[in-house]
Amino acid sequence: VTAASISRFVALILVVLLGGAYTSIYKVKYDEQAVLLRLGKYIATKNSGLHFKLPFGIDKTYKVQVTRTLQLEFGFRSTGIRNDRTTYTKSAVSQESLMLTGDLNVADVEWAIQYKINDAWKYLFHAKDVERNIRDVSMSIMRRVVGDRLASEVLTTGRVEIASEAKVLTQEILDQYDMGIHIEQVILQDVNPPDPVKPAFNLVNAAKQEQEQAINNAEREYNRVIPEARGKAEKLISDANAYSIDIVNRAKGDAAQFNEVLKEYKKAPLITRQRLYLDTMEEIFSKVDRFVIVDKNIKGLLPLYSSTAIKAPAAAISSNQEEK
Repeated sequence: VTAASISRFVALILVVLLGGAYTSIYKVKYDEQAVLLRLGKYIATKNSGLHFKLPFGIDKTYKVQVTRTLQLEFGFRSTGIRNDRTTYTKSAVSQESLMLTGDLNVADVEWAIQYKINDAWKYLFHAKDVERNIRDVSMSIMRRVVGDRLASEVLTTGRVEIASEAKVLTQEILDQYDMGIHIEQVILQDVNPPDPVKPAFNLVNAAKQEQEQAINNAEREYNRVIPEARGKAEKLISDANAYSIDIVNRAKGDAAQFNEVLKEYKKAPLITRQRLYLDTMEEIFSKVDRFVIVDKNIKGLLPLYSSTAIKAPAAAISSNQEEK
């Protein structure tokens, strides 16, 4: 063995060792996961950092970005950014967004799905063409959800509910396929009637808005008039009840007073009769300013007296009668 052959052998060994060292170390970035296969068999999933593997192709790694949010668009495609705004196109993909509603109308529903890869091994090896599968599942689910609703609901108030339900159902199907995909959100980009019927749809919307305005005006007038009428009615009823109670109480008081007078009358009928007569005459005379007494047994007329002039004698007579 010559020195030259020994040198070549040592150089070969060094090359092999350096090559083995170089191919046995790999780095996984912070936003990646690396799937490690050994002779085609799954070994492990590695997170970010430096890792070792068997050299010379025995172990192979496949790196996948798992923190980045990916997006699929339906019925439109983003074409770029112009003047700080994203531009879109519908050419060649408009059929993706046309679907039937529950009342057999056609709606043009554009939406997007945002998702992340939460298991790199399943994403790489559990399904072929994962993006195509997600797109097919999402289109099927969206048509099903929209087909369960009226066109008016799809085009107006039901957008948030539709997006939420589509997200849940799509995730359920993808979990059954076990592809390592997590749906972040479903976004309804734009929901419109097809172009040929847009004018008629706008007229219908205008009519509905006028109808709602008329209903609101009627309800406002109702809320103003009806409470006022009810208040007046309640006041009348309250006044009538109060009047009824007052009349009844007065009648009861008069009856009680009459019973008391009757009781005293039975004790001394003559005195009570005279007292009632005097009280009555006093009440009558108190309302007359001037009066004349006419007596057939007296020739001529008695002098005129004012009502005040006879109050004292009348009171005296009443007092004397009570003493007797």
